[in-house]
Amino acid sequence: MKHIYLAGPFFDDEQIDRLERLEAALEANPTVAGFFSPFRHQYDAYEFGSKEWGDVVFESDRSQLHDADVVVAMADFYGDDDVDPGTAWEIGYAGAQKKPVIILKEKPGHLNIMMSVPGHAFVTKAAEIANYDFDAMPVNEWEGKIF
Repeated sequence: MKHIYLAGPFFDDEQIDRLERLEAALEANPTVAGFFSPFRHQYDAYEFGSKEWGDVVFESDRSQLHDADVVVAMADFYGDDDVDPGTAWEIGYAGAQKKPVIILKEKPGHLNIMMSVPGHAFVTKAAEIANYDFDAMPVNEWEGKIF
């Protein structure tokens, strides 16, 4: 059973809905021991946007990424739109640690090579994560266009 870090933006209702569906899928997956979702750890004791808040959030997320076995990341953009820089950093950090990254891309379009190359597996619906075998870690390479 694996410990998962869930990366993805949560800046609007659509993104929050997608993250909540991913969380539900991870909770239903028998090969997941647990997961950390930064969305659920906002550190309300600190003023949002303050230096103290930023320091605590960064260190917590970095520590959780370091301790995770696998990263599940939400690529939440269309075609030429920019990916969330926080999610891109989390994928890069996982790649630097040689941790597998499972990428959810529900929206149509292509992926940047810095997401497609380190991606271990790709899914197009959040519900697919409920059945992904995190113990066997099957590879499913990106077959779409890259830029």
